[in-house]
Amino acid sequence: MAAMQEFEKVIEQSDKNVASFKQHTPIQRLQHFLHSTPAAVPAIVLVAAIVIFGVLKGERFFSTYTMTLILQQIAIVGILGAGQTLVVLVAGIDLSIGVVMVISTVIMGNCAVVYGLPTPIAIGAGFAVGAVAGLLNGFLVAYMRLPPFIVTLGTWYIVMATNFIYSNNATIRDADITANAEFLHFFGKSFSLGGAVFTFGVVMMVVLVLVLWIALNHTAWGRHLYAVGDDKDAAELSGIRTKRVLMSTYMLAGIIAALAAWVSIGRNGSISPSSAVTEYNLQSITAAVIGGISLFGGRGSILGTLIGAMIVGVVSMGLNMMGADPQWKVFLTGVLIITAVAVDQWIRKVAG
Repeated sequence: MAAMQEFEKVIEQSDKNVASFKQHTPIQRLQHFLHSTPAAVPAIVLVAAIVIFGVLKGERFFSTYTMTLILQQIAIVGILGAGQTLVVLVAGIDLSIGVVMVISTVIMGNCAVVYGLPTPIAIGAGFAVGAVAGLLNGFLVAYMRLPPFIVTLGTWYIVMATNFIYSNNATIRDADITANAEFLHFFGKSFSLGGAVFTFGVVMMVVLVLVLWIALNHTAWGRHLYAVGDDKDAAELSGIRTKRVLMSTYMLAGIIAALAAWVSIGRNGSISPSSAVTEYNLQSITAAVIGGISLFGGRGSILGTLIGAMIVGVVSMGLNMMGADPQWKVFLTGVLIITAVAVDQWIRKVAG
Protein backbone atom coordinates (compact mmCIF):
# COMPACT_ATOMS: atom_id res chain seq x y z
CA MET A 1 0.00 0.00 0.00
CA ALA A 2 2.80 2.42 0.94
CA ALA A 3 4.62 1.56 -2.27
CA MET A 4 1.50 2.33 -4.29
CA GLN A 5 1.12 5.74 -2.59
CA GLU A 6 4.77 6.55 -3.26
CA PHE A 7 4.33 5.60 -6.91
CA GLU A 8 1.26 7.86 -7.18
CA LYS A 9 3.26 10.76 -5.70
CA VAL A 10 6.00 10.27 -8.31
CA ILE A 11 3.40 10.27 -11.12
CA GLU A 12 1.75 13.39 -9.69
CA GLN A 13 5.08 15.23 -9.46
CA SER A 14 5.92 14.19 -13.02
CA ASP A 15 2.59 15.56 -14.25
CA LYS A 16 3.30 18.84 -12.43
CA ASN A 17 6.72 19.11 -14.08
CA VAL A 18 5.20 18.52 -17.52
CA ALA A 19 2.48 21.08 -16.87
CA SER A 20 5.05 23.57 -15.62
CA PHE A 21 7.14 23.10 -18.76
CA LYS A 22 4.08 23.61 -20.97
CA GLN A 23 3.43 26.91 -19.18
CA HIS A 24 6.88 28.21 -20.12
CA THR A 25 7.06 30.82 -22.85
CA PRO A 26 8.89 29.98 -26.10
CA ILE A 27 11.81 32.13 -24.91
CA GLN A 28 12.05 30.16 -21.65
CA ARG A 29 11.93 26.87 -23.56
CA LEU A 30 14.74 28.16 -25.76
CA GLN A 31 16.75 29.00 -22.65
CA HIS A 32 16.21 25.49 -21.29
CA PHE A 33 17.28 23.94 -24.59
CA LEU A 34 20.45 26.05 -24.83
CA HIS A 35 21.23 25.38 -21.17
CA SER A 36 21.05 21.62 -21.74
CA THR A 37 22.88 21.80 -25.10
CA PRO A 38 25.84 24.20 -24.67
CA ALA A 39 27.28 23.51 -28.13
CA ALA A 40 24.05 24.56 -29.89
CA VAL A 41 24.76 28.31 -29.99
CA PRO A 42 28.29 28.04 -31.45
CA ALA A 43 27.03 25.43 -33.94
CA ILE A 44 24.35 27.84 -35.15
CA VAL A 45 26.91 30.66 -35.43
CA LEU A 46 29.29 28.42 -37.38
CA VAL A 47 26.62 27.38 -39.87
CA ALA A 48 25.55 31.01 -40.28
CA ALA A 49 29.15 32.14 -40.90
CA ILE A 50 29.69 29.40 -43.50
CA VAL A 51 26.44 30.27 -45.27
CA ILE A 52 27.19 34.02 -45.29
CA PHE A 53 30.71 33.70 -46.68
CA GLY A 54 29.57 30.95 -49.01
CA VAL A 55 26.95 33.26 -50.50
CA LEU A 56 29.46 36.11 -50.78
CA LYS A 57 32.32 34.07 -52.29
CA GLY A 58 30.43 31.15 -53.86
CA GLU A 59 32.11 27.91 -54.86
CA ARG A 60 35.55 29.23 -54.06
CA PHE A 61 34.73 29.31 -50.34
CA PHE A 62 33.01 25.91 -50.37
CA SER A 63 35.94 24.18 -52.08
CA THR A 64 37.58 21.26 -50.27
CA TYR A 65 40.88 23.17 -50.40
CA THR A 66 39.43 26.10 -48.44
CA MET A 67 37.68 23.93 -45.87
CA THR A 68 40.72 21.75 -45.17
CA LEU A 69 42.97 24.83 -45.06
CA ILE A 70 40.76 26.26 -42.31
CA LEU A 71 41.17 23.04 -40.32
CA GLN A 72 44.94 23.12 -40.77
CA GLN A 73 45.09 26.71 -39.56
CA ILE A 74 43.10 26.03 -36.38
CA ALA A 75 44.80 22.76 -35.38
CA ILE A 76 47.16 24.36 -32.84
CA VAL A 77 44.53 26.67 -31.38
CA GLY A 78 41.99 23.83 -31.29
CA ILE A 79 44.32 21.67 -29.22
CA LEU A 80 45.30 24.52 -26.89
CA GLY A 81 41.63 25.44 -26.60
CA ALA A 82 40.83 21.89 -25.46
CA GLY A 83 43.36 22.23 -22.64
CA GLN A 84 42.04 25.67 -21.74
CA THR A 85 38.49 24.30 -21.69
CA LEU A 86 39.32 21.78 -18.97
CA VAL A 87 40.65 24.57 -16.76
CA VAL A 88 37.69 26.88 -17.45
CA LEU A 89 35.27 24.06 -16.62
CA VAL A 90 36.68 23.97 -13.07
CA ALA A 91 36.08 27.75 -12.85
CA GLY A 92 39.71 28.61 -13.54
CA ILE A 93 41.76 30.07 -16.35
CA ASP A 94 45.25 29.30 -17.67
CA LEU A 95 47.11 32.35 -18.93
CA SER A 96 50.34 30.34 -19.15
CA ILE A 97 49.19 27.67 -21.60
CA GLY A 98 50.66 29.44 -24.64
CA VAL A 99 54.11 29.95 -23.16
CA VAL A 100 54.12 26.36 -21.83
CA MET A 101 53.56 25.27 -25.43
CA VAL A 102 56.46 27.43 -26.64
CA ILE A 103 58.96 26.25 -24.03
CA SER A 104 57.94 22.65 -24.78
CA THR A 105 58.81 23.20 -28.45
CA VAL A 106 62.17 24.66 -27.42
CA ILE A 107 62.92 21.70 -25.15
CA MET A 108 61.95 19.19 -27.85
CA GLY A 109 64.07 20.99 -30.47
CA ASN A 110 67.16 21.43 -28.32
CA CYS A 111 67.10 17.88 -26.99
CA ALA A 112 66.78 16.42 -30.50
CA VAL A 113 68.89 18.83 -32.59
CA VAL A 114 71.40 20.44 -30.22
CA TYR A 115 71.97 17.59 -27.75
CA GLY A 116 71.46 14.80 -30.30
CA LEU A 117 69.10 12.75 -28.13
CA PRO A 118 66.75 10.25 -29.80
CA THR A 119 63.63 12.05 -30.99
CA PRO A 120 61.18 10.05 -28.80
CA ILE A 121 63.20 11.05 -25.71
CA ALA A 122 63.26 14.68 -26.86
CA ILE A 123 59.48 14.65 -27.32
CA GLY A 124 59.07 13.00 -23.91
CA ALA A 125 61.17 15.76 -22.34
CA GLY A 126 58.83 18.35 -23.83
CA PHE A 127 55.80 16.55 -22.43
CA ALA A 128 57.49 16.32 -19.02
CA VAL A 129 58.02 20.09 -19.00
CA GLY A 130 54.36 20.63 -19.86
CA ALA A 131 53.23 18.26 -17.10
CA VAL A 132 55.47 19.94 -14.49
CA ALA A 133 54.20 23.40 -15.43
CA GLY A 134 50.62 22.16 -15.15
CA LEU A 135 51.31 20.52 -11.78
CA LEU A 136 52.79 23.77 -10.49
CA ASN A 137 49.67 25.68 -11.49
CA GLY A 138 47.45 22.97 -10.01
CA PHE A 139 49.34 22.86 -6.71
CA LEU A 140 49.17 26.64 -6.23
CA VAL A 141 45.45 26.72 -7.06
CA ALA A 142 44.37 23.56 -5.20
CA TYR A 143 46.59 23.50 -2.13
CA MET A 144 47.69 27.12 -1.71
CA ARG A 145 44.18 28.31 -2.68
CA LEU A 146 45.53 31.14 -4.83
CA PRO A 147 43.35 32.68 -7.57
CA PRO A 148 43.89 30.91 -10.93
CA PHE A 149 44.21 34.22 -12.78
CA ILE A 150 47.07 35.41 -10.54
CA VAL A 151 48.77 32.00 -10.43
CA THR A 152 48.86 31.50 -14.19
CA LEU A 153 49.80 35.13 -14.80
CA GLY A 154 52.76 34.60 -12.49
CA THR A 155 53.79 31.33 -14.10
CA TRP A 156 53.43 33.03 -17.51
CA TYR A 157 56.23 35.42 -16.53
CA ILE A 158 58.32 32.68 -14.91
CA VAL A 159 58.09 30.27 -17.84
CA MET A 160 58.60 33.06 -20.37
CA ALA A 161 61.80 34.22 -18.66
CA THR A 162 63.01 30.63 -18.31
CA ASN A 163 62.31 30.08 -21.99
CA PHE A 164 64.47 33.02 -23.11
CA ILE A 165 67.27 32.34 -20.61
CA TYR A 166 67.47 28.66 -21.56
CA SER A 167 67.27 29.13 -25.33
CA ASN A 168 69.27 32.36 -25.52
CA ASN A 169 66.49 33.37 -27.94
CA ALA A 170 68.07 31.18 -30.64
CA THR A 171 65.85 29.82 -33.41
CA ILE A 172 66.19 26.21 -34.57
CA ARG A 173 65.81 26.17 -38.33
CA ASP A 174 63.57 23.88 -40.32
CA ALA A 175 66.55 22.45 -42.19
CA ASP A 176 68.28 21.48 -38.92
CA ILE A 177 65.17 19.66 -37.72
CA THR A 178 64.72 17.87 -41.05
CA ALA A 179 68.34 16.71 -41.04
CA ASN A 180 68.48 15.54 -37.41
CA ALA A 181 64.99 14.91 -36.06
CA GLU A 182 62.48 14.43 -38.88
CA PHE A 183 59.94 12.81 -36.53
CA LEU A 184 59.37 16.21 -34.92
CA HIS A 185 57.66 17.15 -38.20
CA PHE A 186 55.25 14.20 -38.01
CA PHE A 187 52.10 16.25 -37.42
CA GLY A 188 52.92 18.46 -40.39
CA LYS A 189 52.69 15.54 -42.81
CA SER A 190 49.52 15.27 -44.87
CA PHE A 191 47.38 12.72 -46.67
CA SER A 192 44.54 12.92 -49.21
CA LEU A 193 41.01 11.70 -48.62
CA GLY A 194 38.39 12.13 -51.31
CA GLY A 195 40.08 15.15 -52.82
CA ALA A 196 40.62 16.82 -49.43
CA VAL A 197 44.06 17.14 -47.87
CA PHE A 198 44.41 16.65 -44.12
CA THR A 199 47.47 16.93 -41.91
CA PHE A 200 48.06 14.56 -39.00
CA GLY A 201 47.85 17.65 -36.78
CA VAL A 202 44.20 18.08 -37.77
CA VAL A 203 43.55 14.39 -37.07
CA MET A 204 45.22 14.75 -33.66
CA MET A 205 43.01 17.74 -32.83
CA VAL A 206 39.83 15.83 -33.66
CA VAL A 207 40.94 12.68 -31.82
CA LEU A 208 41.90 14.69 -28.72
CA VAL A 209 38.53 16.45 -28.62
CA LEU A 210 36.64 13.15 -29.01
CA VAL A 211 38.68 11.46 -26.27
CA LEU A 212 38.13 14.38 -23.90
CA TRP A 213 34.41 14.42 -24.75
CA ILE A 214 34.15 10.76 -23.78
CA ALA A 215 36.17 11.35 -20.58
CA LEU A 216 34.08 14.35 -19.56
CA ASN A 217 30.71 12.73 -20.25
CA HIS A 218 31.22 9.06 -19.45
CA THR A 219 33.75 8.83 -16.60
CA ALA A 220 33.68 9.62 -12.90
CA TRP A 221 36.59 12.04 -13.40
CA GLY A 222 34.55 14.03 -15.91
CA ARG A 223 31.52 14.20 -13.63
CA HIS A 224 33.71 15.29 -10.74
CA LEU A 225 35.35 17.97 -12.91
CA TYR A 226 31.95 19.47 -13.78
CA ALA A 227 30.86 19.25 -10.14
CA VAL A 228 33.96 21.10 -8.91
CA GLY A 229 33.43 23.83 -11.49
CA ASP A 230 29.74 24.18 -10.64
CA ASP A 231 30.21 24.41 -6.85
CA LYS A 232 33.56 23.46 -5.33
CA ASP A 233 32.35 23.54 -1.71
CA ALA A 234 29.30 21.39 -2.46
CA ALA A 235 31.47 18.94 -4.40
CA GLU A 236 33.83 18.64 -1.45
CA LEU A 237 30.97 18.03 0.96
CA SER A 238 29.67 15.27 -1.32
CA GLY A 239 32.96 13.40 -1.00
CA ILE A 240 34.73 14.48 -4.19
CA ARG A 241 38.46 15.00 -3.74
CA THR A 242 38.45 18.47 -5.21
CA LYS A 243 42.17 19.07 -4.81
CA ARG A 244 42.99 15.92 -6.75
CA VAL A 245 40.55 16.95 -9.50
CA LEU A 246 42.13 20.42 -9.76
CA MET A 247 45.67 19.01 -9.82
CA SER A 248 44.82 16.48 -12.53
CA THR A 249 43.00 19.13 -14.59
CA TYR A 250 45.88 21.61 -14.62
CA MET A 251 48.44 18.87 -15.21
CA LEU A 252 46.44 17.54 -18.18
CA ALA A 253 46.21 21.09 -19.56
CA GLY A 254 50.02 21.30 -19.41
CA ILE A 255 50.38 17.96 -21.19
CA ILE A 256 47.95 19.11 -23.89
CA ALA A 257 50.03 22.29 -24.28
CA ALA A 258 53.06 20.05 -24.94
CA LEU A 259 51.04 18.12 -27.52
CA ALA A 260 50.21 21.44 -29.19
CA ALA A 261 53.95 22.16 -29.15
CA TRP A 262 54.68 19.02 -31.15
CA VAL A 263 51.89 19.83 -33.59
CA SER A 264 53.18 23.41 -33.96
CA ILE A 265 56.64 22.14 -34.94
CA GLY A 266 55.06 20.20 -37.79
CA ARG A 267 52.90 23.17 -38.75
CA ASN A 268 55.56 25.91 -38.55
CA GLY A 269 58.70 23.96 -39.40
CA SER A 270 61.21 25.97 -37.38
CA ILE A 271 61.22 26.48 -33.60
CA SER A 272 61.30 30.04 -32.27
CA PRO A 273 61.41 30.92 -28.54
CA SER A 274 59.72 34.22 -29.37
CA SER A 275 56.59 32.75 -30.99
CA ALA A 276 53.31 34.63 -30.59
CA VAL A 277 52.77 33.47 -27.00
CA THR A 278 50.22 36.11 -26.01
CA GLU A 279 48.27 35.49 -29.20
CA TYR A 280 48.06 31.76 -28.53
CA ASN A 281 46.88 32.41 -24.96
CA LEU A 282 44.12 34.72 -26.15
CA GLN A 283 43.11 32.43 -29.01
CA SER A 284 42.74 29.43 -26.70
CA ILE A 285 40.49 31.43 -24.37
CA THR A 286 38.60 32.84 -27.36
CA ALA A 287 37.89 29.37 -28.74
CA ALA A 288 36.55 28.22 -25.37
CA VAL A 289 34.38 31.29 -24.74
CA ILE A 290 32.92 31.46 -28.26
CA GLY A 291 32.40 27.69 -28.01
CA GLY A 292 29.94 28.17 -25.15
CA ILE A 293 32.17 27.26 -22.20
CA SER A 294 30.94 29.24 -19.21
CA LEU A 295 33.65 31.32 -17.53
CA PHE A 296 31.84 30.65 -14.25
CA GLY A 297 32.70 26.94 -14.58
CA GLY A 298 30.65 23.77 -14.58
CA ARG A 299 28.90 24.23 -17.93
CA GLY A 300 29.92 23.67 -21.53
CA SER A 301 30.94 21.02 -24.03
CA ILE A 302 34.43 20.32 -25.33
CA LEU A 303 32.84 19.96 -28.77
CA GLY A 304 31.81 23.61 -28.47
CA THR A 305 35.45 24.65 -28.16
CA LEU A 306 36.30 22.92 -31.43
CA ILE A 307 33.34 24.68 -33.05
CA GLY A 308 34.51 27.98 -31.51
CA ALA A 309 37.96 27.55 -33.06
CA MET A 310 36.31 26.76 -36.39
CA ILE A 311 34.18 29.93 -36.17
CA VAL A 312 37.32 32.05 -35.80
CA GLY A 313 38.95 30.14 -38.67
CA VAL A 314 35.94 30.56 -40.97
CA VAL A 315 35.61 34.29 -40.22
CA SER A 316 39.34 34.81 -40.76
CA MET A 317 39.37 32.89 -44.03
CA GLY A 318 36.20 34.56 -45.28
CA LEU A 319 37.51 38.06 -44.60
CA ASN A 320 40.85 37.23 -46.21
CA MET A 321 39.11 36.01 -49.34
CA MET A 322 37.10 39.25 -49.44
CA GLY A 323 40.27 41.30 -49.17
CA ALA A 324 39.08 42.98 -45.96
CA ASP A 325 41.38 44.82 -43.57
CA PRO A 326 42.84 42.27 -41.07
CA GLN A 327 41.62 44.45 -38.21
CA TRP A 328 38.05 43.47 -39.06
CA LYS A 329 38.93 39.95 -37.90
CA VAL A 330 40.07 41.37 -34.56
CA PHE A 331 36.93 43.52 -34.35
CA LEU A 332 34.54 40.64 -35.09
CA THR A 333 36.37 38.35 -32.66
CA GLY A 334 35.83 40.91 -29.91
CA VAL A 335 32.14 41.16 -30.81
CA LEU A 336 31.81 37.36 -30.74
CA ILE A 337 33.46 37.11 -27.31
CA ILE A 338 31.22 39.74 -25.72
CA THR A 339 28.13 38.24 -27.37
CA ALA A 340 29.08 34.74 -26.17
CA VAL A 341 29.45 35.92 -22.56
CA ALA A 342 26.16 37.83 -22.75
CA VAL A 343 24.35 34.77 -24.10
CA ASP A 344 25.90 32.62 -21.36
CA GLN A 345 24.62 35.03 -18.70
CA TRP A 346 21.16 34.94 -20.27
CA ILE A 347 21.14 31.13 -20.40
CA ARG A 348 22.35 30.85 -16.79
CA LYS A 349 19.14 32.53 -15.63
CA VAL A 350 17.47 29.15 -16.17
CA ALA A 351 19.57 27.62 -13.41
CA GLY A 352 19.06 30.62 -11.14
